[in-house]
Amino acid sequence: MHEPEQTHDIPASGAYREGETRPGLAFADLGTVLLQSGEQLPVTLAYETFGTLNTARDNAILVLHALTGDSHCADGPAGPGWWREIVGPGRVIDTDRYFVLAPNILGGCQGSTGPASTAPDGRPYGARFPNVTARDQVLAESLLADHLGIETFQLVVGASMGGHRALEWAISRPTRLKRLAVIASGARTTADQIGLGHTQLLAIESDPNFVGGDYYDRSPGTGPWRGLALARRIAHLSYRTSHELDTRFGRIPQGGEEPLNGGRFAVQSYLDHHGVKLVRRFDANSYVTLTRAMLTHDVGRDRGGVREALRAIRVPTLVLAVDTDRLFTHAESRVLADSIETALPLGIISSPYGHDAFLIEHDQVSAHLDTLLAQRALTPGPGTPHACLDYPNGREEA
Repeated sequence: MHEPEQTHDIPASGAYREGETRPGLAFADLGTVLLQSGEQLPVTLAYETFGTLNTARDNAILVLHALTGDSHCADGPAGPGWWREIVGPGRVIDTDRYFVLAPNILGGCQGSTGPASTAPDGRPYGARFPNVTARDQVLAESLLADHLGIETFQLVVGASMGGHRALEWAISRPTRLKRLAVIASGARTTADQIGLGHTQLLAIESDPNFVGGDYYDRSPGTGPWRGLALARRIAHLSYRTSHELDTRFGRIPQGGEEPLNGGRFAVQSYLDHHGVKLVRRFDANSYVTLTRAMLTHDVGRDRGGVREALRAIRVPTLVLAVDTDRLFTHAESRVLADSIETALPLGIISSPYGHDAFLIEHDQVSAHLDTLLAQRALTPGPGTPHACLDYPNGREEA
């Protein structure tokens, strides 16, 4: 594996450390939460807000980030936000009109309770952090909404892993949102996604410096950054498309390197860059925890199957697919759009960038969200189910 020129300053964990000051970041102590596993966990969620909550407290929008995202979705004191072209003054999610709440996910590493957090015994949880599910994460987010006095959101929107939680919000708390947007996501994790997640977990857990997940006291440069960087390389390939990578890089060597003499191709350097970039801001245990949460995602579990669960969604819903997405395929979005009786026609983002298009194709995403926000926010009565596509082998449940 290619080593970056400088490794001695790579932290054992890129997680937020308790006591740090980060502009715009707030915290809510939500008490002890009973997880689906049966374990109890004291939970704090970190979050950011953008805009002003009105006196009626009815102008809130909930934005749910993806696997390695965070709460900083719009420009603010901490700098540019990851969805700054979507969320902000004059944007489609207009912070002059709406109050945007963006929490850091339970199990994450940017201020919310996760493996790097201090356990009741005074040490980081590390490998002792319990398994969490999308339903646990939504429970924590709903408690945060309670804490802030928000009863109903005008919109709950999530992309990728954030879409998992957005669906769970609409199914388990149908009276707490007026509109739903699920972007580049799915109703349950597929075998292909499980396989991709499995290889990433192995990359991290096979790093000798992972030491079973208890590495927080290790000095810079000696943490499990190699395994985490490798996991990111694997993931990043699924976020883009073969056509884009071949068009952009082809077989061009990296700089003055010669592949025939052990040097890298440009695409290898590109993946190396993204791997090392992540390890400076993320935590290996959180990556493991959140990946495992993604693997267990299935809205149909204990609800009579996927389509039965999706029929419980009774608000105007935007399902948005990327035509070149090889991580969350167009077919998965089609199942959502055809199974949710109140869904708009399936929206398509046309892009060469694959899954990452939800972060890149701002104009297309904005146009679809604008259409959804224009829908009357009324909970409809019983309707006629749409025709539904079958899953392979006619099975609905994992």
